[in-house]
Amino acid sequence: MFPGAESARDRARLSSQPAGLANLRRHKPDYWIIVLCAILLAVGLVVIYSISPALAITSGVSGSYFVDRQALAIGLSIIAFIATTRIPLERFRSSYKLLLAIGVLATLVAIVLPVNPNYPAHRWVRLGSLSFESVELLKFALLIWLANFLTIKIKQGAIANFRKTAVPILAAMGVIGVVVAFIQSDLGSTGVIVAMMGIMAFVAGLPIKRILIIGGLIVLVGVLAVIATPYRLARIETYLHPTANCQSTGYQACQSIIAVGSGGITGLGLGSSVQAYGYLPEADNDSIFAIYAEKFGFIGSIILLAVFAALFYRITRVSERAPDDFSRLVVVGVLTWISVETIINIGAMVGLLPLKGITLPFISYGGTSLVFFAAAMGLVYQISGYSSHVSPTSSRNLKGRSNDNDYSSHRRGLGGSYHPNPGNRSRA
Repeated sequence: MFPGAESARDRARLSSQPAGLANLRRHKPDYWIIVLCAILLAVGLVVIYSISPALAITSGVSGSYFVDRQALAIGLSIIAFIATTRIPLERFRSSYKLLLAIGVLATLVAIVLPVNPNYPAHRWVRLGSLSFESVELLKFALLIWLANFLTIKIKQGAIANFRKTAVPILAAMGVIGVVVAFIQSDLGSTGVIVAMMGIMAFVAGLPIKRILIIGGLIVLVGVLAVIATPYRLARIETYLHPTANCQSTGYQACQSIIAVGSGGITGLGLGSSVQAYGYLPEADNDSIFAIYAEKFGFIGSIILLAVFAALFYRITRVSERAPDDFSRLVVVGVLTWISVETIINIGAMVGLLPLKGITLPFISYGGTSLVFFAAAMGLVYQISGYSSHVSPTSSRNLKGRSNDNDYSSHRRGLGGSYHPNPGNRSRA
């Protein structure tokens, strides 16, 4: 086919193609997303099951307490996944204000409620023995809001306008920094949110100079946040000198390194954990990778990292084939959210990053993060059923389009150029 003829045919198809997934022909979604998420959920449940006796002894609860609650969380996460695969993506887009309002309300409720003496931070909405971490809902709501905001700016041709695009993003980051980082004392989640927003803005086409300005301001605020709080400064000192204070501020860092090192090549086995018996803090949650490494060793850790890498690869493929700007930015945001939390958690457990209190996606014990990870992956799975492909040469011949499906030169991709062409699909 001649490039000119192919371009003309593609233009005709695109001109008659309304925006939104509901107007596209659905095809087979990426089932590998389900398989890989199921593997991670199963690994997490097995690890929680294996350390339940130790957790029960140290916590004074029944032996099945942690397994039962994790199984319940997995059940809820499956429901959330199914819900977000069935609810049209445009419904989420049109409801972003409601999602944001609920997220803000949950955050305010968490701030005003009394704290648990064992976890003295205003992060949870507690109802008896149940708890809900408001920041996870906030991440999900911000994902939808920013994808919609950037899509509108792309369509208006204002993505490079500092006042119309960068200033609102900076304002949102500032509010998040005050509320989440300072009031809720959750610098780790703040970092995840900022990374998610920054990468989404970069992929949407925000100029590099604007991104550097935003990045510089974020670094400055982050440094001030660390300096202003003694426990954060202590964490940085522990990160730089992990074995200097193993009996005080560096206790968790030292114990996590001991747990990882104790696993050796093949691990101690499922029933042979030592660190879970009160030595390693948050063994079921923030420190679960160290427990996993202790049980399954270097080989098991490499296999787990390979599963995560495969999941990230599948999400990347979906983002490359997303049919419009909004869905593409949603997938990019989910990829950033999950990958950054994975890197922070594992990096902290092996001493490459400071401890941040971030869970390991799909593995750590806990319901709120698990449910919203699953909900986010449901959106990715839904979008994977509408993805489509066209060659980069054809895409370059399609510059000048002004609808939501426009992937012209001002936008940055993760590889390839795609548009909803029902006649030229490649299924991942």
